Amino acid sequence: MEQYPYQPPEPHRRDGAEQGTGHGHQAAETGHGAASGHGHAHGHSHSHGPAAPVSQHLRKVIAAVLVPFTAAVLVGLVVLWPGQAPAHKRTGVGFDRQTQQATVTRVVELSCASANASGVPPTGDTSTAEGSSAQQQADGTCKKATIRVDTGKDKGRTFTEIVQPDQSRQLHQGEKVVVAYEPSAPKDLQYAVTDVNRTFPMTLLAGIFAVAVVLVGRLRGVMALVALAVSFLVLTLFILPAILEGSNPLLVAVVGSSAIMLIALYLCHGLSARTSVAVLGTLISLALIGVLGSLFIGWAALTGNTDDNTGLIHGLYPSIDMSGLLLAGVIIGSLGVLDDVTVTQTSAVWELHEANPSMGWRGLYRAGIRIGRDHIASVVNTLVLAYAGAALPLLLLFSIAQSSVGTVANSELVAEEIVRTLVGSIGLVASVPVTTALAALVVSADRAAPDAGAAGASAGARPAPARGGRGRRRKR
Repeated sequence: MEQYPYQPPEPHRRDGAEQGTGHGHQAAETGHGAASGHGHAHGHSHSHGPAAPVSQHLRKVIAAVLVPFTAAVLVGLVVLWPGQAPAHKRTGVGFDRQTQQATVTRVVELSCASANASGVPPTGDTSTAEGSSAQQQADGTCKKATIRVDTGKDKGRTFTEIVQPDQSRQLHQGEKVVVAYEPSAPKDLQYAVTDVNRTFPMTLLAGIFAVAVVLVGRLRGVMALVALAVSFLVLTLFILPAILEGSNPLLVAVVGSSAIMLIALYLCHGLSARTSVAVLGTLISLALIGVLGSLFIGWAALTGNTDDNTGLIHGLYPSIDMSGLLLAGVIIGSLGVLDDVTVTQTSAVWELHEANPSMGWRGLYRAGIRIGRDHIASVVNTLVLAYAGAALPLLLLFSIAQSSVGTVANSELVAEEIVRTLVGSIGLVASVPVTTALAALVVSADRAAPDAGAAGASAGARPAPARGGRGRRRKR
């Protein structure tokens, strides 16, 4: 094959056509194709420079909405930022106990009768379920566990505990446990095993999760983990202490969840018009959830004080608005799923526009909403099953009692979950058309720069053929 000692010159360009980022040309007309013997023509676009940005007009419109909102969130964080949570005297009930780490050093078997661990009624009546269970314990084999305290001022101290045969938690030698400490109790009763120490398996599982996210998501996965850490910090350093300090739970939840939303979305998906549209869709949906939640929690007379934990909180901090705390939980709980829906819908509309730039906003909306319908069905079902799974033991109790569906639904404990599920689901359903409409309006209103096609406008040059799927991608 003949070799050329020099590169063939490019054809002369006029009117600054070389400034365009995309150009269409035919090889047969450049002289290069004729000299080399190749007679094929190619009309695809090349991306030699950076992608054209979203129009300045759209940037200004989006910024006019999001900049004041972001400023309001920052002001809210500063004004509501908590000091130190109010001190209180420990009650020794539930989670409000001093705890230490400990290890089971020895376990021996012995009869429950010799250990005085049975609870046989003084009357000897074993006809009741309680008496029958106590009789079985008396006839069974118990375990005597020796536990060593590993942390705190009593480190190295040991105590014993009797484990009955029907006890759900059976202790084993070498097992790591959590023990509660009550200083006002007699010395031999100050410590008691309350739970198993699950630090290692939980840490290992978290590590596997992080590795899987990074391997599959790569840089996006890393950013997602960073966003997760930031969300946890906002929750533990701002939302929880501010509520304990007496701030309005609803206001704290709105400010905190807005901060989480802004940080997580922009950190994971970048500072772009696409992400900004997802933020706007999430914000509108959260506002709807807040309005509906406030209305129906008040209408259904839900107090938010339905179990031992909420009762303990109310007893320790009577100033906390428990119904407001319930509404705050609805908003925060809906935020994570909302992010998923709004980002997915926005991305779908953007990709539809990339595939067919001539499609108007109505066509984009119709195509996007068809995608959204599948998303709605799966997300709503996910929420309902998630709440049902969390309340499964409670539902079993109602089933055992043979309560009617109406009786179960009317109880405050279940009614809270119903309101939480339905309000969150309404917000999720509404987020699909809202976000899709916003994304369709933004991408259809965006226009290329006036000189985008100037590269092929030189005198005597033939018009560039229509570009295919490898066309220039614009900044999103």
